Amino acid sequence: MKNISLKSSMLLFLAAFIWGVAFVAQSVGMDYMGPLSFNGARFLMGSVVLLPLVIYRRQKNRKEGIPAADTKIIIKGGICCGLALCAAALLQQYGIMYTTVGKAGFITTLYIIMVPIFGIFLKKRVPGKVWIGAGIAAFGMYLLCMSERLALSKGDELVFICAIIFSVHILVIDYFSPKADGVEISCIQFLTAGVIASIGALLFENPQLGQFIAGIIPLAYAGILSSGVAYTLQVVGQKNVEPTVASLILSLESVVSMLAGWVILHQALTGRELFGCVLVFAAVILVQLPDKKKV
Repeated sequence: MKNISLKSSMLLFLAAFIWGVAFVAQSVGMDYMGPLSFNGARFLMGSVVLLPLVIYRRQKNRKEGIPAADTKIIIKGGICCGLALCAAALLQQYGIMYTTVGKAGFITTLYIIMVPIFGIFLKKRVPGKVWIGAGIAAFGMYLLCMSERLALSKGDELVFICAIIFSVHILVIDYFSPKADGVEISCIQFLTAGVIASIGALLFENPQLGQFIAGIIPLAYAGILSSGVAYTLQVVGQKNVEPTVASLILSLESVVSMLAGWVILHQALTGRELFGCVLVFAAVILVQLPDKKKV
């Protein structure tokens, strides 16, 4: 069981790594198209990429005599996850248009505090070490991402709501992932989010084929790796990891994005930012330490 939990944690870390590097792709993609068009295309692409895997897994399970999961649960879970994902992703994308990346990064990661709080309302027990880890991680994210005075603006408000919805998204995944196949839920999740964003793009933006062709590289990264692969790793990985622990591991996304900017874009890290990285890693290690056995 311990090995399964470690494997799941590594899957979540890989998802965080992909999302961190994808920050560059998402920023570049916005130079070619609007946020609705970009999110619509990336999520639809992610859904299409997962479809062959869904078919393969179903055929394999049928040959091995493994019963298929309840289709109603898969569809219901995928739609619920997709609604939350679409709302959070769009709010974040729009919020970044009105605030700085540093503020957006810090405010978004407040979901690591919101997950255990929402867990209380769902009658979930939250160990003390998780609360301590969440506090350390939040302070680490502040040191890592904040370089200006915190002042609430329109963008800050949008990203704050985004953080709330992302925490709901994590809890929704935690509810449905043990009941159905994670890959199938993920596929429907992207289809739902992609259709909603695409309809919004047709109504409020003016998407052109040339925009998608010009921005195909960042779009492909966001659609295939960030959406198709990373979100699936999240769904599958959360099966054997507590949602509060999962949220802390996924918070490493901002650390990776900072390191990616340093390596790829040659943006040097300050001592304060490095200390923030250390605190976030320390928080993740803390919450994964085994509990003391009662004698």
